[in-house]
Amino acid sequence: MHWLADEFDDHAFNGRRLVLPTADFFPDRYDGSPETVASLWERVCGYMDVEPDRVTLELISEAGKLWLVNGAGQYLPSAAGTYEQDDDACTIRLDKGDLDHPMALVATMAHELAHARLLGEYRASQDEYDNELLTDLTVVFFGLGLFLANTPRNWDCDYHKWPGTDWNRPEYMTPPMFGYALAHLAWFRGERHPRWMRHLHSNARPDFKQAVRFLFETGDSTFRPKRTARA
Repeated sequence: MHWLADEFDDHAFNGRRLVLPTADFFPDRYDGSPETVASLWERVCGYMDVEPDRVTLELISEAGKLWLVNGAGQYLPSAAGTYEQDDDACTIRLDKGDLDHPMALVATMAHELAHARLLGEYRASQDEYDNELLTDLTVVFFGLGLFLANTPRNWDCDYHKWPGTDWNRPEYMTPPMFGYALAHLAWFRGERHPRWMRHLHSNARPDFKQAVRFLFETGDSTFRPKRTARA
C-alpha cells in the first residue's frame, strides 16, 4: 500500500471517488451487446486512468472449456480475462461467457487494466510472486475495490507458499484482504459506518466490518498516505 501510494499521485486514499455499482457511475444502457460492452469498457478505462486506444480489447468465446480438477479434487479455475503485452502494445481478452454479469465484468476489466498500469507502464514485473495480489490491490487504489471484493477469485487450488515460509499464499486477494484494504478507506475518511458499505455483498461485509472496528479502536496501521492530489 505504501508502494502504490508512492507510484500513483491520484488514488482513493487521498480523496479520489469510490466507484459504486450505481447509475451515477454507470448510466449507460447495458445488454451485453458489443456496443454496450464497448461503452462499459471506455467508462472503466476512465476510472483506471487508461486511454482506451492504448489497449486492444478482444472478446473471446470459451463455450467448450472443461472444468478440470487437480489431484485433491479441487476445481482448476479458468481466467475471466487475460492481459498480454508485446513491446508497448497491450491486449486484454475477456470471456464472452461473463457478458451477462456486468458488475463482475467491471471487476475483470478493472483487474486487467490494473495490469496495464503496472506491467504496461513498467512499474512492476510479471515474474514477481505477488503480481496478482498487487494487481488486485491496485484496483482498490483506483476506487473500484468493491467490485472485486464482491467477486473474489479465491480458489484453494491457487494457493502457494509465501517465500521462505510454510504459510499459504493465495494467488489473488481473499475476502479478508479486501475487507482490510477497504476498511482503510473508511478509516481515513472517518466513516465508521460508510454509506457505500451497502454495496458490499453480504459475504464480503463481515470481514469489512471487523477490519473497520479494529482500525477505529486501535489505529494499528503503519499506512498513512499523504493527501496530495485531492486535499
